[in-house]
Amino acid sequence: MSATATNIPPRYLRTPEAARFLGLSGRTLEKHRTYGTGPRYSKLGGRVVYRVDDLQAWVDRGSKQSTSDDTGEEVLPAKRHAAVSPAYADQTRR
Repeated sequence: MSATATNIPPRYLRTPEAARFLGLSGRTLEKHRTYGTGPRYSKLGGRVVYRVDDLQAWVDRGSKQSTSDDTGEEVLPAKRHAAVSPAYADQTRR
Protein backbone atom coordinates (compact mmCIF):
# COMPACT_ATOMS: atom_id res chain seq x y z
CA MET A 1 0.00 0.00 0.00
CA SER A 2 1.28 3.46 -0.85
CA ALA A 3 2.22 5.85 1.98
CA THR A 4 0.31 8.57 0.13
CA ALA A 5 -3.03 6.77 0.45
CA THR A 6 -5.89 9.14 1.19
CA ASN A 7 -6.86 7.36 4.41
CA ILE A 8 -3.45 7.94 6.04
CA PRO A 9 -3.09 11.34 7.74
CA PRO A 10 0.01 13.40 6.92
CA ARG A 11 2.95 12.84 9.24
CA TYR A 12 4.09 15.84 11.27
CA LEU A 13 7.60 16.34 12.61
CA ARG A 14 8.75 18.70 15.34
CA THR A 15 11.80 20.87 14.77
CA PRO A 16 14.49 18.37 15.92
CA GLU A 17 12.98 15.55 13.83
CA ALA A 18 12.52 17.84 10.81
CA ALA A 19 16.11 19.04 11.11
CA ARG A 20 17.38 15.44 11.13
CA PHE A 21 15.16 14.66 8.13
CA LEU A 22 16.76 17.56 6.23
CA GLY A 23 20.29 17.00 7.50
CA LEU A 24 20.38 20.43 9.14
CA SER A 25 20.78 21.56 12.71
CA GLY A 26 17.68 22.52 14.64
CA ARG A 27 19.07 26.05 15.01
CA THR A 28 19.45 26.43 11.23
CA LEU A 29 15.84 25.36 10.77
CA GLU A 30 14.77 27.91 13.41
CA LYS A 31 16.69 30.63 11.54
CA HIS A 32 14.98 29.66 8.28
CA ARG A 33 11.65 30.04 10.07
CA THR A 34 12.62 33.46 11.42
CA TYR A 35 13.80 34.80 8.06
CA GLY A 36 11.02 33.23 5.99
CA THR A 37 13.41 31.18 3.87
CA GLY A 38 12.51 27.73 5.15
CA PRO A 39 9.85 25.13 4.56
CA ARG A 40 6.19 25.71 5.43
CA TYR A 41 5.29 24.95 9.04
CA SER A 42 2.28 25.04 11.34
CA LYS A 43 1.87 26.07 14.96
CA LEU A 44 -0.20 23.85 17.20
CA GLY A 45 -0.52 25.73 20.42
CA GLY A 46 3.09 26.65 21.14
CA ARG A 47 4.54 23.79 19.10
CA VAL A 48 6.01 24.14 15.63
CA VAL A 49 5.39 21.17 13.35
CA TYR A 50 6.33 20.41 9.76
CA ARG A 51 4.52 18.15 7.31
CA VAL A 52 6.89 15.66 5.70
CA ASP A 53 5.43 16.63 2.30
CA ASP A 54 6.29 20.31 2.92
CA LEU A 55 9.85 19.42 3.91
CA GLN A 56 10.27 17.32 0.78
CA ALA A 57 8.78 20.07 -1.42
CA TRP A 58 11.26 22.59 0.03
CA VAL A 59 14.16 20.26 -0.74
CA ASP A 60 12.82 19.58 -4.23
CA ARG A 61 12.61 23.31 -4.89
CA GLY A 62 16.39 23.46 -4.72
CA SER A 63 16.90 20.38 -6.89
CA LYS A 64 19.40 20.76 -9.75
CA GLN A 65 20.97 18.40 -12.26
CA SER A 66 24.12 20.41 -12.80
CA THR A 67 25.82 23.61 -11.73
CA SER A 68 24.63 25.26 -14.93
CA ASP A 69 20.94 24.61 -14.19
CA ASP A 70 18.92 27.80 -14.05
CA THR A 71 15.50 26.64 -12.90
CA GLY A 72 14.62 30.03 -11.45
CA GLU A 73 14.07 28.60 -7.99
CA GLU A 74 16.57 28.24 -5.21
CA VAL A 75 16.63 27.49 -1.52
CA LEU A 76 18.02 30.60 0.16
CA PRO A 77 20.47 30.41 3.06
CA ALA A 78 19.19 31.05 6.57
CA LYS A 79 19.90 34.78 6.75
CA ARG A 80 18.13 38.07 6.12
CA HIS A 81 17.02 38.62 2.52
CA ALA A 82 15.38 41.85 1.40
CA ALA A 83 13.64 40.01 -1.44
CA VAL A 84 11.95 37.65 1.02
CA SER A 85 11.09 40.09 3.77
CA PRO A 86 10.71 43.79 2.89
CA ALA A 87 11.19 44.62 6.58
CA TYR A 88 14.89 43.82 6.13
CA ALA A 89 15.29 45.99 3.02
CA ASP A 90 15.80 49.22 5.02
CA GLN A 91 18.30 47.77 7.46
CA THR A 92 21.99 48.23 6.74
CA ARG A 93 24.70 45.83 7.73
CA ARG A 94 26.97 46.87 10.53
